[in-house]
Amino acid sequence: MTNQPYDGYQDGQNGYDPYWQQPQQPQQSWPGQGHQQGHQGYQGYEDPYAAQQYTQQWQGQTWETQTQQPVTAPAAADTAYLPQQGNEAPAPAPAEYGPATLAGNKRMTDAQRARAEGRSPIIEPGMQPAALTALLGLLLAGAAAVGTYALLVPLVALQAVTAAGWFRLNGMWPARQGIALGFAGALAADAALLVSGRSPSAILGTLGVWVLLALVLQLRSHADPDERMYGLMATVAASALAIVAGGYLAADADAVTVGAVAVAVAVLARALPMPTAASVVVALLAGAGGGVAAGWLTGLGASGALLGVGAAGCALIGHRAASHDYPSRFVHFTAGVALPLSAAAPVVYVLGRALG
Repeated sequence: MTNQPYDGYQDGQNGYDPYWQQPQQPQQSWPGQGHQQGHQGYQGYEDPYAAQQYTQQWQGQTWETQTQQPVTAPAAADTAYLPQQGNEAPAPAPAEYGPATLAGNKRMTDAQRARAEGRSPIIEPGMQPAALTALLGLLLAGAAAVGTYALLVPLVALQAVTAAGWFRLNGMWPARQGIALGFAGALAADAALLVSGRSPSAILGTLGVWVLLALVLQLRSHADPDERMYGLMATVAASALAIVAGGYLAADADAVTVGAVAVAVAVLARALPMPTAASVVVALLAGAGGGVAAGWLTGLGASGALLGVGAAGCALIGHRAASHDYPSRFVHFTAGVALPLSAAAPVVYVLGRALG
C-alpha cells in the first residue's frame, strides 16, 4: 500500500501522521476485527480485554504534553490543615496553643500567648523583689532620719540598680556603656546637689547635660539607625530615672522617711495574691496607712496620708513598668526592685515641700 497525503484522520495507512509526528506501525488484522472509517477507532473485539492488549501506545510529544503544565502532587504545607480522611487519627494540637490535655499538650501561659501574638507580656515581679524593695525603702527612711551623707549609701545603690534594670527591661543586654553612663549621671547629680545645697536645679542641669552627652555618643556609633535610636532612648531613660532618684537627696528628710515607708508597704501589699483591681486598691490604702504612721513619727501628722498615697501611686506605676515588655528574673530583681522607689522620688520632693 502506498503513502498518501494526510487529510483528516486516517486508519489503516502506513507512513507518518503529521498530527502525532511519530511513525506509525503497520496495522495488523486480527480475526473478528471490524473495520470502521473516520476517527471512531477499532471496535468489534470478541474478547473485551483484547482491545486493551492490542491498543497502540504512542511515545512521542503530543499537544497536551507540549502546552500543559505537568500535574504535581500538592506540597505538604498546602495539605497540612486538610481534614483527616478514613480511620487516621487526628494530629495533636500545637503544644503552645492547645489546652492542657491527658495526651500531654502543654497549656499556654498568658506570657507565652502575648509573645506569640506580638504583644508585650505582663509578668509581675512577685513577693521576693517586693521584699527587697521594702528593705531598700526602709533603709532610705532610716538613713534620711540620720543625715544627708547617710542617705547617700542606699541612694547610690538605688541609682545603680535603676540604671542596670532599665536597660535589661528594654531587651538591651549587655549594655555596659549605657549603664555606666546612666549611673555616672546619677553620681554627677548627687555631687551637684551636695555642692548646691540640695537645690533641685542641680537635677535639671545634670539631666540636660546627660541627654546631650548620650546623643553625641549615639551619633558616633556605627550601628544601624534603628539600633542607634533604641540605644539613645534607653540611655536617656535610664539616665533620667537614675538622676531623678536623686530627688530623695533634695527632699526634706521627714518627707523621705514618710514616702519611703509608704512605698515599702504599698509594694508588699501589691505582691499579695489578689485580683489586680483589688490589689491596687489595697496597695494605695496601705500606702496611706504607712504614710500616716510615719507622719506621726516625723511630725507631718495626718498630712502624711496624702504623701503616702502619692508615693504609693507612683510606686505602682514603677511596679507596672517593671512587669512589662521583656520580664525575666534579672529584670525582676533589678528594675522590679528599684523602679517603684525611683518613680516615687519626684512626688516625695514636691509633696514634701508643699506639706512642709
